Amino acid sequence: MKLQYKLLMIFFSFLCGSMLNAQVKISFAEPPLIPTLFQTGIISTGIAERDFALSPDEKELFYTIQSPLGYFQTIVYMRKDSKGVWSNPQIAPFAGNYSDLEPTFSPDGKRLLFSSNRPISGDKAKDFDIWYVEKQRDNWSAVPQNMGSPVNTEANEFYPSLTKSGNLYFTASYKNGIGREDIYVATWTEGKYNQPVALDTAVNSKVDEFNAFVSPEEDFILFTSYGRKDDMGRSDLYISQKDKSGNWQSAKHITMLNSNRIDYCPFVSFDKKKMFFTSERNILKQVFDKKVTFETLEKTFKSPQNGSGDIYWISFDKVLESLK
Repeated sequence: MKLQYKLLMIFFSFLCGSMLNAQVKISFAEPPLIPTLFQTGIISTGIAERDFALSPDEKELFYTIQSPLGYFQTIVYMRKDSKGVWSNPQIAPFAGNYSDLEPTFSPDGKRLLFSSNRPISGDKAKDFDIWYVEKQRDNWSAVPQNMGSPVNTEANEFYPSLTKSGNLYFTASYKNGIGREDIYVATWTEGKYNQPVALDTAVNSKVDEFNAFVSPEEDFILFTSYGRKDDMGRSDLYISQKDKSGNWQSAKHITMLNSNRIDYCPFVSFDKKKMFFTSERNILKQVFDKKVTFETLEKTFKSPQNGSGDIYWISFDKVLESLK
């Protein structure tokens, strides 16, 4: 695992290149009105980036980078200092040995949850479970804790989303599910989690539902589905909102966000003003008007929108407006 970590660091440093020496300034003040690459050359770089999370105070952010074909993933973080300058992207203190992905903050910002195939004991990778680290003063613990049963099982658990009530949403492919992959909730009562239950058919279907973000108040859920009749590509983003009785309403396709490629990994900032998501849409050509140069292809293949995955953002108010 030490060799794997060194190779990852070389890969990360090489691709980030000169950006690592520059001061990084990020503003969240004016989210765009259409899906737009987020921080081109800093966060969206040409590496495969996905699953973005911004802390409640907007002073920390985490996201995932992964190797081609997703053989290895690791979590990256950045932090803003007192002068408003962000640190360069770094491997999170608890990551870098096993595949870690899909970070998410608790509503109070004191806990960070993620999915990992790290072992509970020993050094052999296992199936993916939900893990967490806790804030220790200004830093994060380097030793993650496994969520344990009944949340984690011998199957894979992915994409945690923790609410103010303590309820934990995640995605899994269980034999007793509604579809091939479903969204589950483990409710929190009397200091412990209850057995996870699949959300009803207003959200889940007979196809794939995954990567679910649930608002801290549990009034809406954003998720990805693949195989629905209105699917525009390899998978699309959907939203379901609760009615006055607390029931999930039938999910709506978010047309303005989706493309003919995979669109997934939704996240909404805690002020509910900014939405982030991952897309593998690309600007690659299949045919050129004239013979292309090596330099042109090299630049294109190493740049954002090369189809490997980038992080986009948009005004969440604009997203909600598009559903009316």
